[in-house]
Amino acid sequence: MIGVLIFPDFQLLDAAGPISVFEIASRYTKKAPVIRVLALNAGPVRSSSGVEMMARDFKSANAVTTLIIAGGEGVAGAARCPATLAFVQRLARRGVRVASVCSGAYVLAEAGLLDGKRATTHWGRTRDFVARYPKVKLEPDQIFTRDGDVWTSAGITAGIDLALAMVTQDHGEAVAQDTARQLVLYHRRSGGQSQFSSLLELKAPNGRFGPLLAWARENLDTPLTVEDLAERANMSARHFARAFAAETGSTPSKAIERLRVEVARERVQSSSEAIELVAQSTGFRDPERMRRAFIRAFGQPPQSLRRAARAG
Repeated sequence: MIGVLIFPDFQLLDAAGPISVFEIASRYTKKAPVIRVLALNAGPVRSSSGVEMMARDFKSANAVTTLIIAGGEGVAGAARCPATLAFVQRLARRGVRVASVCSGAYVLAEAGLLDGKRATTHWGRTRDFVARYPKVKLEPDQIFTRDGDVWTSAGITAGIDLALAMVTQDHGEAVAQDTARQLVLYHRRSGGQSQFSSLLELKAPNGRFGPLLAWARENLDTPLTVEDLAERANMSARHFARAFAAETGSTPSKAIERLRVEVARERVQSSSEAIELVAQSTGFRDPERMRRAFIRAFGQPPQSLRRAARAG
């Protein structure tokens, strides 16, 4: 049985996305899933959109083998609710596979289930989450993570990726691929894929260095050293490096690597262009250098991302 835990002001897609994945997967496994929407109190539970879901209370969870906790604006209240935390802890002790979507990770963290474990959540919650839960090994740039029987995912649609990964674990890759195609997903994203665009990741992409970054993205085949960037910004290299880091939260060299990786990933996944040519045209020059950058960013080499894109 799959249990989906909701609460007042939960995010509707955090719950509906995984539910739909398991429902579609059942068409290929020929086994109708038993899915229970659970809440502290039985009855209609209002989402942040105003749309309600009917839920059963925690007493209906005796047969649950997977518990997925939704996120949303109301997560703060759920994470402070002793009965909710005790319920999650009880299922975890019983060996239930537990997971969170988006800010649902706060419930797992408050229950102590993420201490010492790898986890992720919505990128917009990173700073607050790290401050509140220093014992959690947060990986803010991951789509989803798995550490033993504890799974976490990033914002909203990443819950679909997490559910597809669970389908893979339970029923195999073929069923997961068929499910993804039925959901009209371009391809099934791996847990190592970045949550968002490199330009969006920088704190102030539209500030005074915004035009410079946009220009750099169109000229990745050139060296783009700190000195090159500083000259284009009409600043000394030393002053530029300090000002850039203060405004964007990244060093110039790291920002350029992020841009190179993002463009290279798009080309690796959407074309049959030789990896060596992608590395050359995006400024990595050496395919091995690009491979190391991909592993740092996505946890996988370029060839693995290409295979996953074609399989999906």
